[in-house]
Amino acid sequence: MIELTDKAIDIHGVLTRVRTVHAGAVVLFLGTTRCQTGGKATASLDYECYTEMAQEKLAELELGARALWPSLLEICITHRLGHVGLGEESVAIAVSSPHRSEAFEAGRWLIDRIKEGVPIWKKENWDDGTSQWVHPGTAPDVGDTDGC
Repeated sequence: MIELTDKAIDIHGVLTRVRTVHAGAVVLFLGTTRCQTGGKATASLDYECYTEMAQEKLAELELGARALWPSLLEICITHRLGHVGLGEESVAIAVSSPHRSEAFEAGRWLIDRIKEGVPIWKKENWDDGTSQWVHPGTAPDVGDTDGC
């Protein structure tokens, strides 16, 4: 299931969509708004997208994950749009499978591909009143060790 929403992500609902008695593993990834990025204090994030293309790309990724890991049972990808405060979820990815390794691998693969190529744009809003748009594939998440 693919969902773009301007409301807070219903984490319980995401998990419910992928749970099945056939699954020995349910993996949930939550992308949340951290308090600092690139040495700057974060106030919030804003997300915008080209809806039709984003939905199409997310659906392609779901199919791609199923092709790579045929044992996957259910997949739910929910991405939030609009204003997202500190500590709130921007994206939720839940994957179920008979065994944990496939679920972990597929979840990691999905979030990496989403950040690389789905037309969802993030604006970082900082405490000093400045902001900057971050386009897909350019976010400094890998190895980013910013703390608060």
